[in-house]
Amino acid sequence: MKSRRAEEPFTQLRNVDMGELQTILERARSGPLEGEDYATLKSAVDTLGFLTRELEAKGASIERLRKLFFGGSSEKTQNVVPGASPSGKEKKAAPGKGHGRNGAAAYTGAGHVNVTHPTLNAGTQCPCCVRGKVYPMKEGQKLIRVKGMAPLAATVFECDRLRCNGCGEVFTAPAPPGIGEEKYDDSAAAMVAMLRYGAGVPFSRVERLQGALGIPLPASTQWDLVEEKTQALEPALDELMNQAAQGQVVHNDDTSMKVLELMAQTKEDAVAAGESEELAKRTGIRTTGVVSLLHAGKAVLFFTGRKHAGENLQDVLQRRAEQAPPPIQMCDGLSHNTDGEFESILGNCLSHARRYFVDVVHSFPEECKYVLETLRDVFAHDAETRAQKMSPAQRLALHQQKSGPLMDALKTWSKAQIDERRVEPNSGLGEALRYMLKRWAELTLFLRVEGAPLENNICERALKKAILHRKNSLFYKTLHGARVGDMYMSLIHTAELNGADPFHYLLTLMRNREAVQRQPAAWMPWNYPAA
Repeated sequence: MKSRRAEEPFTQLRNVDMGELQTILERARSGPLEGEDYATLKSAVDTLGFLTRELEAKGASIERLRKLFFGGSSEKTQNVVPGASPSGKEKKAAPGKGHGRNGAAAYTGAGHVNVTHPTLNAGTQCPCCVRGKVYPMKEGQKLIRVKGMAPLAATVFECDRLRCNGCGEVFTAPAPPGIGEEKYDDSAAAMVAMLRYGAGVPFSRVERLQGALGIPLPASTQWDLVEEKTQALEPALDELMNQAAQGQVVHNDDTSMKVLELMAQTKEDAVAAGESEELAKRTGIRTTGVVSLLHAGKAVLFFTGRKHAGENLQDVLQRRAEQAPPPIQMCDGLSHNTDGEFESILGNCLSHARRYFVDVVHSFPEECKYVLETLRDVFAHDAETRAQKMSPAQRLALHQQKSGPLMDALKTWSKAQIDERRVEPNSGLGEALRYMLKRWAELTLFLRVEGAPLENNICERALKKAILHRKNSLFYKTLHGARVGDMYMSLIHTAELNGADPFHYLLTLMRNREAVQRQPAAWMPWNYPAA
C-alpha cells in the first residue's frame, strides 16, 4: 500500500514531451505564459519534485537495507556526518577497551580448586637461599582450563540386582542418595529455558545437538519440561508485574510477532474465546516490552497478542497504588504506545527523532550536521550526569543549564527552516523537522521533569529477546506457547538487567516453589539471594 504522501502527487503528474517543454520555454522568453502552457510547465515541475522526493526516500531506505544486510558503522555523529567536529569528550584520547583474554575474575560460574604446594608450607625454610623462610602470598597463580560438554549432561546409575535361587526374591541396590526421584532435574528445565528463551535456540536445534553428543532430548520433552515449571514461576512473575506497576519511569514499545493460532482464528472464534470486538477484528500480532525502573532494580515484562503496547501498559498500571503519582512514560511517537486508559507524564525518545536526520544526512549534509552535533552535545551532558552519579535534581539542573540553550536554539532554527520555506516540507529533511517539532514538548521532557530519560533504548534492547526468537523460530504455534515464552523471557531478562545469573535464578525459583508461593516479594532478581 502506498503512503498518502506518495499518492497525492499522482493526481498532478502527466507525461510531458521534452520537445513540448522546449517550445514552451521559448514562448516564455517573449511574454507571459498562456493558461495551458503554464499548466504543462507546472506539471513538469511537480513531476520533477515528486521524483526527487521519491529518490531521496528510496535512497534512505536502501541505505538502511544495506546496513541491515552488511552492517555498518555506528550512528555516532563523527561516523555519520563527514567533517563533523568532535565533542569535548571525543577530543580526549580515551584508552581503548581491552580485547585480550578474560581474567579469572570473569569466570564467575567456574569451579575453584585450591592447589597446595607439594613440599613447602608457610614457615618452611627457603630451599634456595637456606636463610629465609617462605610465607604465603596474597594471591596465588591462577590457571584457567575450559572443557567442552553437552548443555545437558546425563548419568546412568546401574544398580546391582540379586535373585535368590531358593525363593526367587530379587534384591536391588538402593539408589545413591541425593539423585532424586525424577528423571529430569530442575536444572535441566532451567537450562532448556535458558537455551530456548534466553539464547533463542529452537527446541529442534537443541534436540539435534544433544543427539549428536549421545544424550537424547526430544523437542517435545523440552517443551514438557519448561511448560511444567511455569506453575512454580507464576507467583514470581505476578509479583514482578505488581512491582513493575510501581516504577518511577516506565518504558514501552512493541515489535511484530506471529502466533499461528491467532492468525488462523476468525473474528467469531476470537469473540467466543473472550476477546472484545475491537481486539477480534485486529489482524496485527505483536510482542510488547515494558521496562520499569524501580528504586530496587529494573523489571522487564513481555506480552504477546493482539493488544497494542499502550493497552499492555494499561494492564500493568492497573496494579499501581492509588496514592502513587503518575509515572514518567518513555516511548517513541507511535500512537499505539499511548493507547489505553492510564495517566502518565509522557516523554518521547530523542534517539528516534535523531534517526530521521541520520537517514537523510547524505541528501542534506549541512543541515543534518547542525542537528546531529547539537543532539550529540545533549547526550554528552546526560552521560556526564551518569558519570558523576548525580541525583535527579542535580541532573535536571545541569540539563537546564547546558542542554536547555542548545535545544532552544535547535527549535528556533527548525521552525525557521519550515516557516521560511528553506526546506521542502515533503522532503526527507522536512519530514524529520516536522516530526521533531510536532513532539517537541515530549522530546524535551528531560528539561522540565526530574528523572525523565532522553531515549527509549533500554526497551529496544529488551525487545531483542523477542526479535531473536522471531529470527530463529519464526513464530509461536499457540497463544499458550507465546505466554510461556513471555514468562521465561521476562524473568530471564529482568535477572540480566539486575546483574543476577538468570540460570541460577530460574533454578532457585523452581527448587523453592513453596517459599516463592508464600512470599514472592522476597524472591525478586534483586533480593532473592537473601531469601
